Amino acid sequence: MSELTETLPVVALRGMTILPDMVIHFDVSRERSVKAIEEAMLRDQRVFLVTQKDVQVENPGPDDLYRIGTIASVKQVIKMPQKILRVLAEGLERGELSHFSEEGDYLEAEIIRFEKDRELEALPESAREAMVRNLAEIFSFYCQENGKMNKDMERQILEETDLEKLMSQVLINLPLFYDDKQRLLEAVNLSERYEQLCLLMNKEIEIMRFKRELQQKVKAHVDKGQREYLLREEMKVIREELGEDNTFSDADHFTEEVQKLKASKEVKEKLNKEISRFRNMGMNSSESAVLRGYIETMLELPWDKASRDSSDLKRAEAILNEDHYGMEKVKERVLEYLAVRILTKKGSSPILCLVGPPGTGKTSIARSIARALNKKYVRISLGGVRDEAEIRGHRRTYVGAMPGRIATGMKQAGVKNPLMLLDEIDKVSSDYKGDTSSALLEVLDSEQNNRFQDHYVEIPMDLSEVLFIATANDVQTIPRPLLDRMELIEVSSYTENEKVHIAREHLISKQMEKNGLKEGQLTISPKALEDLIHSYTREAGVRQLERKIGEVCRKAAREILEKKKKSVKLTENNLEKYLGKARYHYDMANETDEIGIVRGLAWTSVGGDTLQIEVNIMPGKGEISLTGQLGDVMKESARTGLSYIRSVSDRYGIDKAFFGEHDIHIHIPEGAVPKDGPSAGITMATAMLSAMTGIPVYAHVAMTGEITLRGRVLPIGGLKEKLLAAKNAGIRTVIVPEKNRRDVEEISAEIKKGLELVYAEQMEDVLKIAFHGETK
Repeated sequence: MSELTETLPVVALRGMTILPDMVIHFDVSRERSVKAIEEAMLRDQRVFLVTQKDVQVENPGPDDLYRIGTIASVKQVIKMPQKILRVLAEGLERGELSHFSEEGDYLEAEIIRFEKDRELEALPESAREAMVRNLAEIFSFYCQENGKMNKDMERQILEETDLEKLMSQVLINLPLFYDDKQRLLEAVNLSERYEQLCLLMNKEIEIMRFKRELQQKVKAHVDKGQREYLLREEMKVIREELGEDNTFSDADHFTEEVQKLKASKEVKEKLNKEISRFRNMGMNSSESAVLRGYIETMLELPWDKASRDSSDLKRAEAILNEDHYGMEKVKERVLEYLAVRILTKKGSSPILCLVGPPGTGKTSIARSIARALNKKYVRISLGGVRDEAEIRGHRRTYVGAMPGRIATGMKQAGVKNPLMLLDEIDKVSSDYKGDTSSALLEVLDSEQNNRFQDHYVEIPMDLSEVLFIATANDVQTIPRPLLDRMELIEVSSYTENEKVHIAREHLISKQMEKNGLKEGQLTISPKALEDLIHSYTREAGVRQLERKIGEVCRKAAREILEKKKKSVKLTENNLEKYLGKARYHYDMANETDEIGIVRGLAWTSVGGDTLQIEVNIMPGKGEISLTGQLGDVMKESARTGLSYIRSVSDRYGIDKAFFGEHDIHIHIPEGAVPKDGPSAGITMATAMLSAMTGIPVYAHVAMTGEITLRGRVLPIGGLKEKLLAAKNAGIRTVIVPEKNRRDVEEISAEIKKGLELVYAEQMEDVLKIAFHGETK
């Protein structure tokens, strides 16, 4: 193949390639390119058009251009606004850049022209015919797949029998990218160009087939959507005619709510399945009403919705102190929980159980904790609940099925991390319908309650972020497994001084507001308040005290209205006028030391009390009588005490025949009140020994403790309440078991003030203190 050389102006094209035999318009705006076109028009109108490799390069040099381009003839030049030339050019033949001339105002280069390809002439006639037919067939397939080719143009190209011209026409009419065209331009040999052209056409045919399949699939989906839309519209009209349009619109509403719901994929799938069933049911179907209730309940449950807990320790402490006086252990534990939650960012929610007598503020402290932690508050009363389904819910197969109290409480709270108060957990019971306390085991187990199963809801609920607080009056009735899952915090009885503070800071203002009294319309003197607490109430808490203050407020309100008084003042002198005669009096310590009479201490549900135990010795046959409604444990303690006395009778000079010739009668006054427990053991033993020996017992001494056959003194409970009772009765010395020393240390100094506490391990320690004339 011979080569010819000539020098031509060069125009660099961006994003396009000109092929031989192609007639095309293109715009020229770069100054050097404009100068090259102008130079070509001054010469023989021929220019070398070459594509630049990177379209972003503004002033391309030799290395920025492809080597092979097209020698073209400029047919027309039109000047456009903004110094743009619109050029009409026809591709003549391929050319190769040899080297650039010295740069001036435009690009100019030496171009190598290619002589006519002799390869075509060397091919046999049959080979050329085969190549023409193959190319025509591929182009025909391309036109069928494309569907946009002009039929006349297609026929004209297919009628061409010259291979080179056919290739040029096909190439010009293919919508190829400029880089594909550049590869074909650089294929100087006919066979190479022919092969690349066939490959490109086959590739385009495959792309178009794949594109058509995608379009058909998309169209099928669209057609299906349109069909479903039409069917839904028809169904809507039918439902309107049947008067069942509400079901359809409700189902749509439920579907929208599911999309908005913050919940797991499992919950949403379950809801969508139930909504689909609901949509296909008639409005008058009984199952439809059941499904509607279920879907509404599920949508109202707070699956993943949580409130933000307060992380301000100071604020929480201030709120707890503002709402409740005392209760130091409870407040301390709540602040510990909050501190851990702040440090760990989450922390497991504890399950607290507040145990104490009625009226001590267990329920109200839970409300204060919720306020301090900025949690939603839900109270669930468990008193008298005896059906397991109350906790776990009913299965949907039952008529009138509904979720259990736990799920209902979560729905009421609206968040998954509320404070849930389980009130009176010691009052739950069981019957043939199941054991309620057993159903609570999963709820109150922090290791299991992250997937609590309610029979109605059917999908596990996460209770791990709920702060459970339970209340109880007595832990004895709570089953052991349930008790083991809770952290017990004892809320003990209030002292009279604490009651004065509570009344001053909370109860008086609350009752005045409740009864319509303004500040200053009722004043209660300190002494009147103390007398009211001491003589008109007997309780561990403050409920009765609040009722009495309310009674005073009502009478004051009547006086202000009837007698036109500006204010009412309650003093110790007019207390009887408003509340009547004093209802309670304390059995004060005896003034004289007596034989066979000992003061014991007892715990009751309304606080502590003193018991005066009396023993009489009478001639008889050695029988023992116990009166005063004593329980079995108390009777056994009396017999244990008598056995101990018989074993040490020699030490106290008691004749052995004495026990067979005398009867012993033990009586505890207030005979109508049932009494039981082992803590009066040492008291009864001391009273019996005093009656037998004739030694008086100090009147200012009281005692409590369990006795054994060998005279050991065992520990007892309710010590705080018992010491309060001793203090109120004017007792100066209290004997308590040595093993209760640790409990005494925890009791506030206010209660122990004025009491001499003596610790006893053996009965001898008790008798040394109690008997008149013994060394003190």
